[in-house]
Amino acid sequence: MFRSGFDRLKTYFRDYRLLGSGLVVAIVILVSVLAPLITSSDPNALNAQHRLEGPSTDFLLGTDSFGRDLFSRLVYGARLSLTVSLGSVIIGCLIGTTIGLVSGYSGGMTSLLLMRVVDLLLAFPTILSALFIIAFVGTSVTTLIITIGILFIPEFARIVHSSVLAVRELDYVSASRTIGNSNFRIAVRTILPNILAPIAVQFSMALGGAMILESSLSFLGLGPPPPASSWGRMISDASAFLRVSAFGLIWPAIAISLSVLAFNILGDAIRDRLDPRLRQ
Repeated sequence: MFRSGFDRLKTYFRDYRLLGSGLVVAIVILVSVLAPLITSSDPNALNAQHRLEGPSTDFLLGTDSFGRDLFSRLVYGARLSLTVSLGSVIIGCLIGTTIGLVSGYSGGMTSLLLMRVVDLLLAFPTILSALFIIAFVGTSVTTLIITIGILFIPEFARIVHSSVLAVRELDYVSASRTIGNSNFRIAVRTILPNILAPIAVQFSMALGGAMILESSLSFLGLGPPPPASSWGRMISDASAFLRVSAFGLIWPAIAISLSVLAFNILGDAIRDRLDPRLRQ
């Protein structure tokens, strides 16, 4: 058993996509968690004497139009982006998985009604739906998490629904039904553990999508209100001063690109590892 586990661990380390993307994701998580230890500068401290400066010993990545340290704002922006992305995807995953599980296993009119509601949510463009909700509710971190979470419900519901349909008539489900287990126990204890692979893949990829959506809303001024540090807001603030200094746009753009790319590659790598048909 130990030898088999060790051989399996070695195959994971040989997967450079899994290793590289996992390393980038781990760095983003560590930076967001250890933000107060990584930088001692206040990300919101104004310094009119050092506006739009380039990288230096005093300001590692330069300063923005208000003289704020770009490195500190980038680090604390990672915390905000990861918090919003993780919180919203968890909400979307929990609610979407529940809807997909119930509709896929119950069938009939219940499945029809639930999936039509999901189709209705999918009919509206994601960014327009987010703009509509935030325009009425207001801007805050909590509002942003709930809004993005609602928008990710249909994706998880669809994936779980199709996965449940593929396994609900298999022998082990029929055996569980034959011995008298309740529908709730069959759905939660028998079906759900066997469809975790596509849920895990979707969870990883949804993190990248949620990060892009949060940055887009912050760029439009619908993210957390100032002076909260957000990668999207950093790009928005720097876009008016590109001819003077482009550093305020370059660093958050690189951070967003690398993070989203890492989450997407990690999702692909997880899918390949969990699906026996794709392991080769």
